[in-house]
Formats: sequence, structure tokens, C-alpha cells
Amino acid sequence: MNPNNDARVPQPPTEVWLIEDNEPYRAAALLTVSLLDGVSATRGFKSCEAALKAMSTSRPGIILLDVGLPGMSGIEGISRFKERVPTVQIIVLTVFDDAEKVFQALCAGADGYLLKGSSLDDVRDALMEVRRGGAPMNGRIAKLVLHSFSRSAAVKPDYGLTTRERQILEAQVRGLTKKEIAAQFDVSFHTVDFHQRSIYQKLHVHNRGSAIAKALKERLT
Repeated sequence: MNPNNDARVPQPPTEVWLIEDNEPYRAAALLTVSLLDGVSATRGFKSCEAALKAMSTSRPGIILLDVGLPGMSGIEGISRFKERVPTVQIIVLTVFDDAEKVFQALCAGADGYLLKGSSLDDVRDALMEVRRGGAPMNGRIAKLVLHSFSRSAAVKPDYGLTTRERQILEAQVRGLTKKEIAAQFDVSFHTVDFHQRSIYQKLHVHNRGSAIAKALKERLT
């Protein structure tokens, strides 16, 4: 079976929200996002509270989220947004680059983590990657997390992962999309999806970001 067949199915347009209290940055980022193919609408909010209120009548597909916000923090907001809309994909976009903040965001359910130093082109690429099932995280952040977690206990818990599940989890940690993983192991997109759901169940997590965070912290790969 050709693993690329599933990738040819067109994706429906995605509504993208940006939660950012810096108004000039929010305006510039929203303009860039609004010009992307496959984006049906964009909305900007200055707080998590305002976005949560808007969720009573609208459901975003992707949220770009700052961490340092007035009122409710972005970290707390991640879990609240996931409770309201379990399918929403969240990319943290912030100035904070310490390992603890990254880990907290991933454990809360973030699907990606970018620094505000990233160009708007990087933000655009991250949006497209998360729509394809990827977990965007720039190299600096990935190295920071890996370095921090490499100093934790060397004993690896046994979650009963199969060899193929470990291989797929390792590929996810390296940032590969489902399509790329399917191509690497010469299996179908649906086979990767099946293994991914099994990984989540065994690790007791609910999404890709949380699985990656747990794999890094506990050195499972």
C-alpha cells in the first residue's frame, strides 16, 4: 500500500486563533496567517479568558498561544482549551525558552513550541506542519529539552511498547510527520495512526505533544 495515498486527501479549511497581548505582534502575525492557503478565518484575542468565551459560539482548528498573558496563563489555558475543544491543535509562541516552561506546555497538551524570535515564515511553516500531523519545535528548544532531560534518572520505565512503537515514538521525538514516518517504515498512514494510538494508551497520554514530553523526560527513546 502506498503510504502517500492518504496525504492526497484535501484537508478542510482551518480556523486559526492567535492569543497574544502584544497588539502590534498580534496584528502582524494575523495578517501573515490570513494569507495562507487552507485557512478559513483568523481571530485574535489578548487573553485566554476572551478566547474561552468565544468558544461558546466558534471552534478553532489551531491556536497560536503566548505563555505570558495577563490573567490566566497560557499554560493553564492549554488544558482549558483542550477540554472545550479536544481536537484543537495548540502551538505555543512565546519568549520563554527555559526547559521547565517547555515541559509544562507539552504536558498540558501543546502540539508545538516556537520562540517569538522565529520569523513569520517559521510561524507559517509551523501551522502547515501541525495540520499535517507534525509537532513543530525549533532546534534550540529541542536541544534545550533534550539536554535538561538527559540529566534525569537513567532507569527507563517499562510501558510495554513494542519495537515498532518505540521506533515510531523516536521518530515523533525527531519531529517527523505521520506521512514521513509511514514512508520511513514503508507502511500506510493508517498503520502509523494505529501504532500512535497504542503508544498514547500505554503511556497514559492524550496527544503527540504529551507523548514527546514523556519520552524525553523518561528517556524512552
